[in-house]
Amino acid sequence: MKVLVLRLGHRRIRDQRTTSHCGLVARAFGANEMIYSGEKDDNLEKSIKNVVENWGGPFEIKYEQNWKKFIKNWNGKIIHLTMYGLPFQRFMNKIKKCKDLLIVIGSEKIPTEVYHSSDWNIAISNQPHSEVAALSVFLDKLFEGKELQKKFEKVKIKIIPQKSGKNVEKTDNTIS
Repeated sequence: MKVLVLRLGHRRIRDQRTTSHCGLVARAFGANEMIYSGEKDDNLEKSIKNVVENWGGPFEIKYEQNWKKFIKNWNGKIIHLTMYGLPFQRFMNKIKKCKDLLIVIGSEKIPTEVYHSSDWNIAISNQPHSEVAALSVFLDKLFEGKELQKKFEKVKIKIIPQKSGKNVEKTDNTIS
């Protein structure tokens, strides 16, 4: 299954940290790529590419100026994560059978076209929460927790789990 995350309406000053966290979550929780629209942000791209270079991939980040055209040309299913949507649990069995998924998350107010273009407008919760939280919960449920055991390629840095303290290993291994 190919999973892309589309972050709508990125604003360099206001959303830098949140969009960065969306990219980190997308990568760590099993998505293949994050596309963002709004303001082009070379620092955001550099930051995510640096994580992939050091912590492994594959994972890509790309800018898309025309998100409407991107959605229109998408050949898979579109999932819009919104707190105004229907409970995601109702649709997970159908979603898991899809070949290609585009998960749309916003930053500023989401245009009506997104609601109409999506195959599913779903909510992790109908309570206020962040897109970072919604994305992480959704990806975890989609991949049934298996993404947490993912082996990343070309790892230069990895954490050695231990009861207390930090143990970070720098390696030349291509697979961890």
